[in-house]
Amino acid sequence: MKIFKIVFWIFWRIWFYILMAIPILIMLPFLLISIISERGYPYFFKMARIWAKFILFGMGFYYKVKKEQKLIKNKSYMIVANHTSMTDIMLMLAIIKNPFVFVGKKELVKIPLFGFFYKRTCILVDRNSSKSKNEVFKRAQSRLNQGLSICIFPEGGVPDDESILLDEFKDGAFRLAIDHQIPIVPIVFADNKERFSYTFLSGSPGRMRGKILPFVETEGLTPDHRKELRDNVRQIIYNGLLEFEKKDLKRK
Repeated sequence: MKIFKIVFWIFWRIWFYILMAIPILIMLPFLLISIISERGYPYFFKMARIWAKFILFGMGFYYKVKKEQKLIKNKSYMIVANHTSMTDIMLMLAIIKNPFVFVGKKELVKIPLFGFFYKRTCILVDRNSSKSKNEVFKRAQSRLNQGLSICIFPEGGVPDDESILLDEFKDGAFRLAIDHQIPIVPIVFADNKERFSYTFLSGSPGRMRGKILPFVETEGLTPDHRKELRDNVRQIIYNGLLEFEKKDLKRK
């Protein structure tokens, strides 16, 4: 029985990367046109949402997201969520309609085809370079000035220890939110780690639950409030994760 599971996981993981490539190849001419200038990003974003939903559906994932507050069209936000899986990217694109730009790790550039567009549309950060971090702020500020939103996973990456429910948050997202006086949108992804973690021989098709929590306002806050804001938002997301865990325990 175990050998069948291993074979399934191997082919399923390969299938994931095939699914990533199929819509990119189909939409390739339109994607290339949309990245010629930054003005084309909203069109690129619409195609990215199609790409994300195609992958989720093709992998056998179905998502259900509760929205306690809705985003207003043409308004900029700082979107933050817990980070446990590469599918966090797809689910985020599927549930958020307001065009946003990811701030993400540069390692994903290595993925064939996907990496080409990732490098040209996302804000890449090298966590080992202070110069890179300064560049991130400049590019993020430029995107916010264009009326876009920014999405950051403030843990700074996926914890190596999968038993960690929520890692400590970095300051970047909260510094930007205060600088631009934009609301923070806290989001909880409850099942992505179970569905498709970074552990190769793991995962399964099934439900992906999420919740968009009430926004945290930053109007009137100063850089001195950055750490307090960071810790407050982390606690909000942590409590949201605990709520999902309690529901799961009751069902058992």
